[in-house]
Amino acid sequence: MYSEKVMDHFTNPRNVGEIENADGVGEVGNASCGDIMKIFLKVEDNVIKDIKFKTFGCGAAIATSSMVTEMAIGKTLDEALELTNAAVAEALDGLPAQKMHCSNLAADALHEAIKNYKETHSA
Repeated sequence: MYSEKVMDHFTNPRNVGEIENADGVGEVGNASCGDIMKIFLKVEDNVIKDIKFKTFGCGAAIATSSMVTEMAIGKTLDEALELTNAAVAEALDGLPAQKMHCSNLAADALHEAIKNYKETHSA
């Protein structure tokens, strides 16, 4: 049902945790399935230097959270904003159709964290 990459990111998630005094925080949830994702950013010179996540949800939700952090770290904020839910699912070698709604949260949470950063750090 799940690809090896999904299973790897679910059983060995990367960048789990919270960043104290984060520069940006984004939280999204899907009420119908109960998945909730929160992403924390540390930004230096417009580049994501550190990123962590906390996710309450199914294996796909945890795997997509882990993957989006791997994809975003080291990118500029604008580059990270270009990451899509479809790209996250593709990087995991796909998700079952009934789990695609979970992957939609990962990029959304990242985008919310960037939006929060821009709102609190605008000149």
